[in-house]
Amino acid sequence: MQMHASPLGPRDDQIRRTARVLEIVQQIVVAPGHWSRKSLARCHEISERMIQKDLQLIRYRLGLQLEHDGMGYYFERLPRLPTTNYSFSEAIALMAAARAAQSLPGVDSTELAAAIARLESIFPIELRATLREATEQLPRRALKIHRQTMLSLLYRAFAERKQVQMLYATASHPGEAKSRIIEPYHLMPYGRSWHLIAYDHKRGDVLQFKVDRVQEAELLDKSYSIPADFDVDEYLGDNWGLMRGSAIEPQDVVLLFEPQAGRWVAEEHWHKSQHIEALSDGHIRVVFHVGITPEMVNWLLYYGEQVYVEQPEELRNEVKEAHWNAWRICDQRDERRV
Repeated sequence: MQMHASPLGPRDDQIRRTARVLEIVQQIVVAPGHWSRKSLARCHEISERMIQKDLQLIRYRLGLQLEHDGMGYYFERLPRLPTTNYSFSEAIALMAAARAAQSLPGVDSTELAAAIARLESIFPIELRATLREATEQLPRRALKIHRQTMLSLLYRAFAERKQVQMLYATASHPGEAKSRIIEPYHLMPYGRSWHLIAYDHKRGDVLQFKVDRVQEAELLDKSYSIPADFDVDEYLGDNWGLMRGSAIEPQDVVLLFEPQAGRWVAEEHWHKSQHIEALSDGHIRVVFHVGITPEMVNWLLYYGEQVYVEQPEELRNEVKEAHWNAWRICDQRDERRV
């Protein structure tokens, strides 16, 4: 199945692929024999065919001795890098960059901590404490107007397992921000916003928070641990989207997409139950087993005439009615202008 190219062009596609290949190398190095082609495809949310091409690149273009033991991939031997000398200013720049990388998602915190420790070791012992303080740029406080700083703080809290005190405004009382102490469990993008799943001390429960409603946040010194039995997929359940509690019982949803829209949809991971089938005429059939929410209806409306709901009939009628109401409202307003 041909996948839709990035809207930013082939160069952006190549940059993303290079980053993915390097991450695959790191995954196999850290856990030899653990990763199969199927599990790598699921992790990176691409097809097994694309993963196979990445593995061929690692084996033949990079020249790494990649092997498979029947369960997973491993490297028979890895090349040793030559010793590198840094100037004083280069070493400081590398230290600052490594510290900043701690705020980014997808970076292995264990490997990064080891790299920082090695960098620190090349400096005279008298300078290390001062250097550590100077390069520690990750935020301890953040305001709503700086979303990236807020995300960096929350990622830091999650990575270091530190509690956060925040002022949070709920959707029902947007003008009344109240203080809460939380323990981040999971941070994820959703639509055009970010959502945080965290234990809330005020409610004594694991809740969802929209990051854009956090007015202020401050990292605390008190540590916490995430329960071993917490699973984000189990927490979110079988519903579509994040509107937990608003769905009916899970059922099969079968959607038929026009070729172009179908290629866009096939590129993304929308739900853990999704199954995608490329038909001989170019159409894409997508099947979910989900609890239907208003979010799913809005998602289907976004694709307009590019998607047809094959089943269930109730969802098809709901989408048709929404399109009809939109047309009726536009027609009425056009008549008023005449």
